[in-house]
Amino acid sequence: MKAIIIAEDFAGMRAQGAGLAEKAGLEWDFRPVRIQPFWSRFPARYWPFPLKRVDPIRIPEDTRLIICIGGTGGVVGRAVARREGLPVVQIQNPRMPVRKFDLVIANTHDGITGPNVLISRNALHPVTQQKLDLARAQWEERLKRDDRPLLSVLIGGANGRFTLGAAEAERIAEGIIAFTMRNTMQAVLTPSRRTDPAAVDIFRKRLEPHGIAVLTGSGGDNPYMGMLACADVIAVTTDSVSMMSEAVATSAPVLVFPLPGRSKRISRFVKTLEDAGRVKMFDPEQTPWDVTPLDDTPLVAREMRRRLKL
Repeated sequence: MKAIIIAEDFAGMRAQGAGLAEKAGLEWDFRPVRIQPFWSRFPARYWPFPLKRVDPIRIPEDTRLIICIGGTGGVVGRAVARREGLPVVQIQNPRMPVRKFDLVIANTHDGITGPNVLISRNALHPVTQQKLDLARAQWEERLKRDDRPLLSVLIGGANGRFTLGAAEAERIAEGIIAFTMRNTMQAVLTPSRRTDPAAVDIFRKRLEPHGIAVLTGSGGDNPYMGMLACADVIAVTTDSVSMMSEAVATSAPVLVFPLPGRSKRISRFVKTLEDAGRVKMFDPEQTPWDVTPLDDTPLVAREMRRRLKL
């Protein structure tokens, strides 16, 4: 049974669609939304005839479900679903009436309700225990230099709401050094594609003399899943709901680095995870605490199958 995922081509959106499809036991394929130049100036919900404003999106004959993500993906995915006569599931607040979709899967921080709305505390994602176990076997000897506990640091980047440049990298690096020394830990850090190169340079300059590796995943050898799997503690910047969601799906306590900027939506998300005991704001004097994995993705995937009779 196949689902087609329709969204703008961002890694976080791909991950959410893939996570839902995989945990529902569905095969999936991705169709990126590529907007024609003039129409990129306007919100998709105002487009007349949406499918004429993007590059053609073709759907295989064996498709049983359309999964769309975000505002633009929701507009285009709904139009494709109507054209093909298929059910459509929207991930995230669609910024339009939820009744236009068969099902909407939103987060607590999206602040929407309705009889066809399912709520997840975390952003949907494809991380599973099986994938973590495989990644641990592949990466543990490469990431851990000795028997000390491992701090895995996941760095995002500026996104229009938060700032992460050289000054923020200096502050984060100081915190990492102090935390690892206080707790007798080793550490490894990986930046994302959004991380400012100047910030990466600061991390290398400050951390590598302390034996803390900065791994960029160059050459296609991405350490990200291994870092999730092998971590005894995870630290992640507050700009990325996706990275925080994947981090709390592990058995490691999660620390959140605050960044300059403001987002009510992300603040509500972090508060949800704090209330669940899964995250705390980063403090060099913080000590690790006991946690259990938090992941609502399998729950909403099963409920989606039940409601849509897939």
